[in-house]
Amino acid sequence: MSRHDGRAPDDLRVVAFTRDYTDMAMGSMLVEFGRTRVLCTASVEERVPPWLRGSGKGWVTAEYSMLPGASAERIEREAQKGRPSGRTQEIQRLIGRSLRAVMDLTLMPETQVIVDCDVLQADGGTRTASICGGYLALHDACTRLVAAKTLSTHPVTDQCAAVSVGMVGGVPCVDLDYSEDATAEVDMNVVMTGAGRFVEVQGTAEGLPFTRSELDDLVGLAQGGIEELFALQRELLAEAPAPRAG
Repeated sequence: MSRHDGRAPDDLRVVAFTRDYTDMAMGSMLVEFGRTRVLCTASVEERVPPWLRGSGKGWVTAEYSMLPGASAERIEREAQKGRPSGRTQEIQRLIGRSLRAVMDLTLMPETQVIVDCDVLQADGGTRTASICGGYLALHDACTRLVAAKTLSTHPVTDQCAAVSVGMVGGVPCVDLDYSEDATAEVDMNVVMTGAGRFVEVQGTAEGLPFTRSELDDLVGLAQGGIEELFALQRELLAEAPAPRAG
């Protein structure tokens, strides 16, 4: 089977990571999955949520938003609505859980890192792209904190990446774009660590329920795609980020 863009079922879209896309945040990464583009920044604060004060632990959290021009029809800014939508809150929690799964928070006492994921252009897979780019922005921020001796030990313990998979026309496919996602019979997001452990598997049938065999096929397909993403992450992280001025 050849997909509408010529990819095989197990082919990712063209993936690119651009380090230090902006200059101010401690970590900054532009992530591109095909036409999906997300800017991920990691900002450091010398404080933690009230319920963690005095615990000797730090915290990592995430925020997610789609900019007004990210899709063909303008998206209203959520700040004007008074609070994030249920979808936005779900995605923010997913990103935060995924990143904390590969952190030793005891190594960053009284320090909080906020990872902001702003979708510049949406063509499917924005939450999985946010996790992949957010991980790299977080890693760079922590590397700079260690280099500046703000932290004594790097708190990132493993890799973290995510990808979407789904049944499209009865065929398991990886890294769905919007047109595939909109018509998929099954839509699933898989988040994994470098050790091969699963952080999250979100799968939903939009029509005919899927079988255990199809579930296994989709998870295996996701694992193969995530291994490719891990390789791209390792390639970027092989060179440390330049120190931040000031």
